[in-house]
Amino acid sequence: MKIRLIPVVLTALLSGALLFGGWFLYREFAVQEPLEKVVSSYEGVKQSHITINRNEVTLKLDLQPGTKLRELVQYINTEGKSIIGDRTIKLDVEEHSSQVLDDYWDQALFSVAEAMESRKYTAIPEALKKLSAQYKNVAVTTEIDDKNVYVSLSDGKESKFIILPREPETMGVWNNA
Repeated sequence: MKIRLIPVVLTALLSGALLFGGWFLYREFAVQEPLEKVVSSYEGVKQSHITINRNEVTLKLDLQPGTKLRELVQYINTEGKSIIGDRTIKLDVEEHSSQVLDDYWDQALFSVAEAMESRKYTAIPEALKKLSAQYKNVAVTTEIDDKNVYVSLSDGKESKFIILPREPETMGVWNNA
């Protein structure tokens, strides 16, 4: 029995194209596109780019000032539960900050870091409220859920969104110890 090379190669190429083409179409139209519709339907989302991996869903978001981050995350978790499954959600919010907002956050950072380290989350709004006397045009919103603390700073035109994880990263072994 003599195997013909051309039909075997063509069959392998056609099978590979069907397999990977089908996988790509499934991922694009049955997973990514419905999740993108869910995210873009939320009020305040200008643009979104979604990357879905085996264990993680990364959302790169461009948000309007005043968008409630915690409510957005909760909405995505409930409406996209069938698509997301047991993957973790990682948010990457596009920065539209100004010098005033950066200065505000720089002055609040030490107090916020101290509150996060000691797990006294009620100290965060208090620390940010103390600075509102110096920065009268800046609106501050703080929200919390079981995984993150969300801080939103806005001056009406620009905004700064900060997501602080409640579970800090664990330190590994230092290589210079």
